[in-house]
Amino acid sequence: MAVTNETFQDTSFIYEEMIIFEMNERTMVKVAVAILMAVFFIYINCVMVFAMSSRMTFMEIPRYILFTHLLLNDSMQLLVSCLMYAFALVYLRLVKVVCGLFVMFGSGMSRVAPLNLALMSLERYAAICLPLRHSDIATPKRSGIAIAVIWLVIFINLIIDMLYSTAKDPGFFVTPIFCTRQKLFIALWQMQVFQGFNAFCFVAVSLIIIYTYIAIIVTARSASFSDKTKASKAHKTVLLHLVQLGLSLSSFLYAPIESALASVSSTTIFIDLRYFNFLFLIILPRCLSPLIYGLRDDAVRPLFLHYLTCRTRKVKAAVMVQ
Repeated sequence: MAVTNETFQDTSFIYEEMIIFEMNERTMVKVAVAILMAVFFIYINCVMVFAMSSRMTFMEIPRYILFTHLLLNDSMQLLVSCLMYAFALVYLRLVKVVCGLFVMFGSGMSRVAPLNLALMSLERYAAICLPLRHSDIATPKRSGIAIAVIWLVIFINLIIDMLYSTAKDPGFFVTPIFCTRQKLFIALWQMQVFQGFNAFCFVAVSLIIIYTYIAIIVTARSASFSDKTKASKAHKTVLLHLVQLGLSLSSFLYAPIESALASVSSTTIFIDLRYFNFLFLIILPRCLSPLIYGLRDDAVRPLFLHYLTCRTRKVKAAVMVQ
């Protein structure tokens, strides 16, 4: 069935009609659990970033630069997501200019994560499949440029949305609204571009990660490749990138699932399902980066535990970075 502008406008108000409820003790407990989980992992991420930044060696190696960027991105997204969820639970209306900033950074960071994973996979591909050129291809400067290009591409689409909305309605940003991404769309094509860009990012990143994974396996099994241990670690790392990509995709499913829940559930059931949807599709995937990558890294783990335990745990004077 074709989706019209009228259908789009009708569905954009589902959340506002369904989410009004009295703040009670049960709701406060749920908010506390979600926020405390996010704060805990933001702390873990910050400790890991501080641990790596304490040794300049890490900041000169592209894969650790990209990993640090991933941790910072996940931390900021956790913070923005929790703030927006808290605003929704207390039904706090924001003027659209403030809502737009929250949504711009939240949506942007959800797209940055999978693109960052693609860069990390390409770096491992260069290290294993192009070892003689790896130091020329993967440099700190090029890593920084790649990160800047990702943010530029992501925000161009979001800025176009904001400029279009402002041009169509000069008073658009001063109107108080219940803050969701859908409320900032005033035309059907904006929703279609948003969903299309998400789909393109996911398909492109999936192809890159799958290609690099296969290429690394083929190289590792070749008779001419001597460092089998390094290759084994690399293809396991890229496989973890694929798992993390699947988790990143979950954030794209949050809005469609919430819309479906709102249309088929009573208010009370919707609020409960919305909470679990937020917890498992938004919070949990953002919490796994330090566990998936940091703690399995022999160079990062001892230094991270050293700072996590307030320097009570001994760490070797020189951390070997491979």
